[in-house]
Amino acid sequence: MAERITFGVESGSGAGTVSVEYERLGSGAPLLLLHGIGHHWQAWQPVLEILAGEREVVAVDLPGFGASSALPDGFAYDLPTVGPVLGALCAALDLDRPHVAGNSLGGLLALELGRRGLARSVTALSPAGFWTEAERRYAFGTLLAMRRGAEALPLATIEWLSRSAAGRAALTSTIYARPGRRPPEAVVAETLALRRAAGFAQTLAAGRRVAFAGELPGLPVTVAWGTRDRLLLRRQGPRAKRALPEARLVRLPGCGHVPMNDDPALVARVILDASR
Repeated sequence: MAERITFGVESGSGAGTVSVEYERLGSGAPLLLLHGIGHHWQAWQPVLEILAGEREVVAVDLPGFGASSALPDGFAYDLPTVGPVLGALCAALDLDRPHVAGNSLGGLLALELGRRGLARSVTALSPAGFWTEAERRYAFGTLLAMRRGAEALPLATIEWLSRSAAGRAALTSTIYARPGRRPPEAVVAETLALRRAAGFAQTLAAGRRVAFAGELPGLPVTVAWGTRDRLLLRRQGPRAKRALPEARLVRLPGCGHVPMNDDPALVARVILDASR
């Protein structure tokens, strides 16, 4: 059963509060899971039980996404703002330098937490921020098209499409290599999450200026990329390795942009290996 926590945050624009929805299970060293833009914590459901066998897992809805509140008025959805907000969330949840794994936007945020000294280890699955300008425009155009489709489709149509493998592919094949494996109810829920994401536009706008640059000295870092990633193309993986020469680069055969659904066992093993 998901829980909710409200905590104070500050930025150069002032102070306020944020309410974050999260799922917490398992025991052991803490592991924080961060989803991608337009998604919600349920993106991690295929791997939660595996991870919880060895870790205390906390999967969160990022502020402005899922069931979490938006950031306070005047707060930007950029790394200098969201990084400290996630640090405040960890403090509110009594997570002392957790291992952090993130996907896409969440992968970029995981690296940012590592750069700030707020993580024990980082696993970044197809992280944002290692694109060329042409690759960024392609990815953002694709995301905007997905968002507009989610906004335009009536709920009855989304539910009807989700009942068949072909319909689930129509809705989610951009992010999953094996969309037919996704449960119908999960496809409906994540399509609605994309439609309702209050932080989507501001996060995308902030992302136009993002190129990850920073050092994570002495921190175990794993970057993993799906070979069938259609959103952030896999050639960005070696680029991330060049930017983070001490990181381990892992190939995820047959996986798409959100690999947790495509090969849960492999993704869980990569995250657990990275956090040992």
